[in-house]
Amino acid sequence: MMKPAHEREALRQQMMLRAIWRDARPGVLAGWTRDGERFTRGLQAYQANAGALAERALAAAYPTVQQLLGEESFAALARIFWQDQPPERGDVAAWGDGLPAFVEGDAQLASEPYLADLARLEWALHLAQSAADSEPGVQGLERLADTDPDRLRLLARPGTALVASAHPVLTIWQAHRSSDAERFVPVRAAFAEGRAEAALVWREGWRVRAGAVAALDLAFTRAVLAGTPLAAALAGAGAGFSFEPWLIGALQQGWLAGAEDLPT
Repeated sequence: MMKPAHEREALRQQMMLRAIWRDARPGVLAGWTRDGERFTRGLQAYQANAGALAERALAAAYPTVQQLLGEESFAALARIFWQDQPPERGDVAAWGDGLPAFVEGDAQLASEPYLADLARLEWALHLAQSAADSEPGVQGLERLADTDPDRLRLLARPGTALVASAHPVLTIWQAHRSSDAERFVPVRAAFAEGRAEAALVWREGWRVRAGAVAALDLAFTRAVLAGTPLAAALAGAGAGFSFEPWLIGALQQGWLAGAEDLPT
């Protein structure tokens, strides 16, 4: 029985991607393209440039990782990565989420243990850039005054993410965004004291932001982003946490979208 047209098209695209990214023999697509000879020539040309395409795609998402490794080493990493984890769809800009774990498991990069978490931060920033827009203002915050916290949860705007690390990844990222002659002094100081950092990523209009999350606020912020009921988030926040200054800070930064009743 012949597959429906949309299923055949999806399969054709999947096979084309497999041929492009896995260096499969062009003949595997015989009968799936209208002009086999022309497609074969195009495929061979595309395969020849696939490594460069992979490098450009990853460099767009991981510019700081590229700076730290150097262009040559980053290019080699990109080529190995796309051979190991090729794109599964045509939008190469959406590919690359597996790089942090890939870096973490690479024995050659074991001497740079912060690199994987830095990549996680950059991927969160990359995703935030294309996150959906949300309604302006803060919705339902008045519910905090008249509703039991075990019936509420706080809402973050799309693209908001938390990256916690045993390394000073936010300081590293900020240094590479600066042109100040002394920009790496804070990085050296952070490494010297063995500082762990947590970074919050959010979108402010069309701009993507990253800011530090204090250790006392970390557990509560993580719970909010996970959609935890407010009462449980407060109970798990730990000693020293204060809700009011946290709320003021979240509203000032603009990533808190509001509060809503939990589904019954």
